[in-house]
Amino acid sequence: MPMNAQDTKGVSSVEDAPLRQGAGRRVDPFLAMDVLSAANSRQAAGHTTYHLEVGQPGAPVPDTVRQAAEARLRAGPVGYTDAPGDLALRVRIARHYAERYGLDVDPARILVTTGSSAGFSVAFLLVCKPGDRVALPRPGYPAYRNIVRALGLEPVEIDLDPTRGWQLDPRHLLAEHERAPIKALLIASPNNPTGTVVPPAELEALIEACRRAGIWFLSDEIYHGLVFEGRETCALAYDDDAIILNSFSKYYCMTGWRIGWMVLPQRLVRDAEALAQNLFICPPTLSQAAAEHAFDATGDYEQIKSDYAQSRQTLLALRDRLGLAGGPPADGAFYLYWPIHTLLRPGETSAPFCQTLLAETGIAITPGNDFDPVHGDKWVRVSFAGPPAMIAEAVGVFEAWAQTRLDAAQSA
Repeated sequence: MPMNAQDTKGVSSVEDAPLRQGAGRRVDPFLAMDVLSAANSRQAAGHTTYHLEVGQPGAPVPDTVRQAAEARLRAGPVGYTDAPGDLALRVRIARHYAERYGLDVDPARILVTTGSSAGFSVAFLLVCKPGDRVALPRPGYPAYRNIVRALGLEPVEIDLDPTRGWQLDPRHLLAEHERAPIKALLIASPNNPTGTVVPPAELEALIEACRRAGIWFLSDEIYHGLVFEGRETCALAYDDDAIILNSFSKYYCMTGWRIGWMVLPQRLVRDAEALAQNLFICPPTLSQAAAEHAFDATGDYEQIKSDYAQSRQTLLALRDRLGLAGGPPADGAFYLYWPIHTLLRPGETSAPFCQTLLAETGIAITPGNDFDPVHGDKWVRVSFAGPPAMIAEAVGVFEAWAQTRLDAAQSA
């Protein structure tokens, strides 16, 4: 079977990939991590390197969070917790929903996970069977389609339109569902890589479309807290049956702690617990002890967020000076998604462009075909999660380098 097949306009379907001998289902590399590896190698060799490639906060966790982990380590053996997570953490997560969104969530519906990545696997295994079709936004986080494919499901990527604010039109989803049934839709708001937030009315319309069609609605809310224009909305406000995925990685600066959570409909809780018991045993105990205190360090996190906001404005100004606008500015997360066709040499695409940029300047950014294998070869994602001083220095280097390319193109 072909691995990529074009179906209706703006939609591609990836069928079950052939098996590699002894290697399980084929998945594509995560290019952002490949770029990070190349950048780290350059840095280890003593060359100046600017990390704008991955969504990893440059700030450490607040002292209170780190000290909670240290206290738990000193308290005695660090053993297993319950598979759904320590009860105290689940209670604190439930309180977070009341404080931030005004929602009443039973702690029994919360499953603490080993990062949101584990949550995606659990969610798909809960609601899908092999061969089911899962609708995904494009551009979108590449691990979505790779996890879906690895689990024997069929990713169906639906194009987002930059002129429509990178928002998924419910009519496109329902048209694809009519063609062949969709079992689940996964939406991220804010989105990675575009940084756009789904407005409340559009979120409600998408959820209602899924409800009418019998499609599970999965909401990736990992970038909640990182919204610079307006405010994010939790999908539970419109559908108590929505499956929520979140993490302490982004707003809470805990990427390497590998700790996240899900909010599940009550009827799925026991099956989710059984999956977690067998796949992961339990989430990391030290990370759970630290995460419980993250919700009480809002002042520290809002200061870190203000640094992101400063870097966002620096990069938006650069985008405008170089004429790289290709959609609405990022309202949330810590990414900008730029069209770079004016900077490309004849025959060049985003991947070799990023390789050349890294080699000639030390600036690491991610090629757009990581997030959109169909249209992304003339786009790049730029992360502003790092320290503002580093971002500002990288902007100066990039602008001089890009201007040389623009000048060469004009004189050709």
